Amino acid sequence: MKEKLAVVALGGNALLRGSEEGTIEQQEKNATATIENLVHLIKDGYNLVITHGNGPQVGNILMRNDAGEQLYNIAPMPLDICVADSQGGIGYMIERMMRNVLNKYKIDKNVITLVTLVEVHQHDPAFQNPSKRIGKIYMKEEAEKIAREKGWEFKPTSKVPGAYRRVVPSPVPIEIINKDLIEKLVRAGNIVIATGGGGIPVYYDENNDIRTVDAVIDKDMASSLLAVNIKADELYILTDVPFIFKDYGLPTQEKLEFLNYTDTIKHLENGTFAEGTMEPKIKACLNFIERGGKKSVITEATKLEDHSFGSKITMEYD
Repeated sequence: MKEKLAVVALGGNALLRGSEEGTIEQQEKNATATIENLVHLIKDGYNLVITHGNGPQVGNILMRNDAGEQLYNIAPMPLDICVADSQGGIGYMIERMMRNVLNKYKIDKNVITLVTLVEVHQHDPAFQNPSKRIGKIYMKEEAEKIAREKGWEFKPTSKVPGAYRRVVPSPVPIEIINKDLIEKLVRAGNIVIATGGGGIPVYYDENNDIRTVDAVIDKDMASSLLAVNIKADELYILTDVPFIFKDYGLPTQEKLEFLNYTDTIKHLENGTFAEGTMEPKIKACLNFIERGGKKSVITEATKLEDHSFGSKITMEYD
């Protein structure tokens, strides 16, 4: 039987949950609980590439940047280095927890973490409208001062009235750099952790040199692109709800368990899915299906044991 290849995108609650402080002990415990649920896929013969978010972690790195500069005159690192730091740190933690879980179940597999660069277009329209909020919260006067000094852009945040956060572009990922190596490693039976936090956005200049940009990439869209690039059979997006819901949280809420491509497009056009939460995940799943993927699944990690779980999106018609 041919082994299936799946990309599994871990949601934010895979590492941090609720009002937790984010200590390493909490993150390791949460990561282990999530990884335990992936064992079911491994035992069913799936080769896995694991991706993950990094929002809270890279935000903390940026705040340490600010504190180091203000208190100790330590040169701050640019956003691409902060994203790389978070990729390495989170990937290492997931890898170590994965190795321990594999040992528990007597599964003989290698695990490797790759800090991943992702190509974007340097003239992506997102650069004209930065929208992704990152880093610490500032009051208006301080935000204006930093904007003058560093050229950063700020927008209001709903978390604190009258406060602002830095915003950066979120361009569309074009290609996963090292995609061929990732595919080779995973098809050889290794578990690969890659494209953490959406990857590090870069572009090629006129001399074909790699250049960086102050931006972040949507984790689910990067995971979808990775799945396409390595010709994965299935894409799993793990989140904190077991199914996709129509009109989530409203009296008209309805579970959508089986979706074909056409129906999903109709729901998307009708505004069925919550903007900023479920909608980007739906778009990532559709991107994978449009470009040759067989099945996308959105579900909770705890549901992976039962293959009837979650909401599935396929190209097939009912």
